[in-house]
Amino acid sequence: MSTDAGERLVDGYTLVVFDLDGVIYLIDRPIPGAVDAVARLHAEERAVAYATNNASRRSSEVADLLTGMGVPARPEEVLTSAAAAAELLRDRLPAGARVLVVGAEALRAELRAVGLTPVARADEEPAAVVQGYGPQVGWADLAEASVAVRAGAIWIATNTDRTLPSGRGPLPGNGALVAALRTALDRDPDVVVGKPEPALFQTAARRSGTGRTLVVGDRLDTDIEGARRAGLDSLLVLTGVSGVPDLLAAEPTRRPTYVARDLAGLFDPAAAVRVPGPADAGGWTLTDRDGTLELAGAGRPLDALAALCAAAWSASAVPPVRPVSPDAADALTSFGLPAAR
Repeated sequence: MSTDAGERLVDGYTLVVFDLDGVIYLIDRPIPGAVDAVARLHAEERAVAYATNNASRRSSEVADLLTGMGVPARPEEVLTSAAAAAELLRDRLPAGARVLVVGAEALRAELRAVGLTPVARADEEPAAVVQGYGPQVGWADLAEASVAVRAGAIWIATNTDRTLPSGRGPLPGNGALVAALRTALDRDPDVVVGKPEPALFQTAARRSGTGRTLVVGDRLDTDIEGARRAGLDSLLVLTGVSGVPDLLAAEPTRRPTYVARDLAGLFDPAAAVRVPGPADAGGWTLTDRDGTLELAGAGRPLDALAALCAAAWSASAVPPVRPVSPDAADALTSFGLPAAR
C-alpha cells in the first residue's frame, strides 16, 4: 500500500527535518533530486530543518554549504551535534572552563561561542573532554583524552555513528573513534549528544511550534531510532547507509514509519510506502513455504517491500525469499536482496 488514501506524504506534516549526509548530499555533492525536493518545500512555505551528527562544521558553515549547492538554508535551521554538545557543557560547567577537544576546529569554535575554553592537552586540567569527528584526529588526540578522562574529566561524545557515507562506500565515523577510546578506558562516554538521542529532533520540533513533524533519514541506527525516541514519524530513504537488508533485519526501535527510494517519496504517493504492509497488496502475494517466503505476482516493488517487512519483523530471524514470478525476481534484485533457491 502507498501512503494513506493516495495523499502526498508531506501534506500530513508541518515540519520536515532532514538528515544531511546520505539524504541531502553525499560528502560535498547534492544527491539527485534533493535540491528540487527542498526547493519545492520552500515554494509551498513548509517549515524545514536539518539535524546532523557531523560535528566537523558549524551551523553557519553547514548553511553556507547547503546554499552553495542550491539549497537555501539559514543557520537557525541547522542543528549540529557540535553546537548541542557545546550548549550541554555550557550548562554544566562554569564560564571559561577548559574543555579538551578531540575533533575539528568547528567543535572548538562552538565551545568558544558559549564561553568555554578549548584546550588540547590533559596537563591543562580540562573539566571535560568532548569528542567529535575530525579527519585529522589521531592517536595523540585519543591519548590526551584518555589521560584527561582518567583524571576525572567528563567525557562527552557528539555522536557514535560507526560509519559515514562516501562515494567509495562507508568510512569510519566518530563512533569508530569513540570505540577506540572506550576500549582504552573500559567505559562508555558520560553523555552521547547526537542521534539516536532525541535532543536534536526535539529541539527542531520545539522551534517550529505546533503541528506534526516528519524526520527524513538514511540510517536506521541514528535517524530512525532517534525519531522513534522523540516520538516522531520517520521516512527512510535508500540513498545513504541503510539498505533493504538492514531494514528487514531492523530491531523494533529502528523501524521507520515510511520507506522511499529517495526524496520523491515526499510528494509522489506512489513513491513512498507505509511499513509494514499486508502480504497481498498491490498485486503481490507473499506466502510462507516451510520457512521460505515466496513472492509472486507483479506491482510496485515498494508494496512488495512493505509485505516483506511485515513478514520479517514478525519472525525471529529474517527468512529467505524466493521469487516465483519474473517481476518478483526483478523487485528483489532492485532492492539488493538475494533470492533463495
